Amino acid sequence: MKTTNDSVYFLGIGGIGMSALARYFHRQGMMVYGYDAGRTPLTIQLESEGIHIHYVADIKQIPENISRVVYTPAIPESNVELQYFRSSGIKMEKRAAVIGEISRDLFTVAIAGTHGKTSITAMVAQIFHVAHLPMVAFIGGLAKNFGSNFVFTEKPKFMVVEADEFDRSFLTLHPDIAVITSMDADHLDIYSGLEDLQNTFLQFSGLLPPDGKLIHHVALKTLENEATNRITYGLSAGSMLQAVNLRIENERFCFDVLMDGQTLMSLKIIVPGEHYVENALAAVGAALAAGVEVPVIKKALEQFAGVQRRFDYRIRTDKKIYIDDYAHHPKELQATIQTVRRYYPDKELTVVFQPHLYTRTRDFAGDFAKVLSQADRLILLDVFPAREKPIPGVTSWTIADKVTIDEKYVMDKKELLAYLRKEKPELLLTLGAGDIGRMTNQIKEILTEI
Repeated sequence: MKTTNDSVYFLGIGGIGMSALARYFHRQGMMVYGYDAGRTPLTIQLESEGIHIHYVADIKQIPENISRVVYTPAIPESNVELQYFRSSGIKMEKRAAVIGEISRDLFTVAIAGTHGKTSITAMVAQIFHVAHLPMVAFIGGLAKNFGSNFVFTEKPKFMVVEADEFDRSFLTLHPDIAVITSMDADHLDIYSGLEDLQNTFLQFSGLLPPDGKLIHHVALKTLENEATNRITYGLSAGSMLQAVNLRIENERFCFDVLMDGQTLMSLKIIVPGEHYVENALAAVGAALAAGVEVPVIKKALEQFAGVQRRFDYRIRTDKKIYIDDYAHHPKELQATIQTVRRYYPDKELTVVFQPHLYTRTRDFAGDFAKVLSQADRLILLDVFPAREKPIPGVTSWTIADKVTIDEKYVMDKKELLAYLRKEKPELLLTLGAGDIGRMTNQIKEILTEI
């Protein structure tokens, strides 16, 4: 298969970050090709847009005259296509390096943190969209307002990007505005410990130019000396941007936004939970720093519909509630479960959790168990390995053995579906960053069967 010289090949094109970048090059008029291990709704959508994808690693499927190759660290070294490209002399780049290259020429808003960055990125993209700012946005999830993880307008001047700390990827960026939501221990397969991770976030904040703006959660005290031109946000007093008068009205979170103690606006957001209130504050800070007017910010955030798999209602009736969420770190699980309990205090809560990565399961087993013990009934699926190989002695039972509630089970996916078909729980929460997200339609069908 021959191509033009303006062609790019993606190894792992089906990933949420890789697919957005593939869409970027496609919109730039380049021929885009790629490989992924499995056909998913996202890759099917890419194919419908004119991107060429195959699903069996085979160098015969690789077009001729590829001008550049973009790859993800998730591709194993044993992959025959990766080995082929390494020996071919063709220019190979990690996704992070390419994103960094794009950010060099655009006014860039980079949203970082161990929690919340996808939702805030989608919120900022929504604000810029309503403000009619020409932009490109790379979002780490499918934003419901756009039906995509990618937003593009002609001749973009702004870039909104999720800044990923995994593999220290965000250090390739050239931010003009940087948001940091949290710096909790995670990715301990990459970082030597919490101090190493936090120092890398400090490096990220140091990428700002002298006139750049840092927006960070008020609890991140180590960032206070990193930039004089900054905005802190949070629910507590002392935050430059603070949410007060939190209340629930007609299933919306309502609150007033104060800036330096003065009322800036009142907001009513669709997405639930105090963590989303804080996410909205971060988005407000980024938008203000970019010069967006307050009425536009208010309008955009009140129209913000959320991100797929972020407190995503799959069933919402008087008799049955099913919520799906991407949460995969103990603090994320805590925020989601706390919000479910706040909304439905009288319903029996069944939680299904798929641990993501053997290292994360090993490192946070006790924290996971403590949070998950807040459920009335817990089902753990097998660990989703992603890029990792199994670690001896680390399984879902590593968590289950520490859970304190009586009703706790470890099941495979078939057993889970059979269990749900029999029990039909009234309040179900599925959690995890693995392939549990591909089961949501099937689970929804089971729960709505007569």
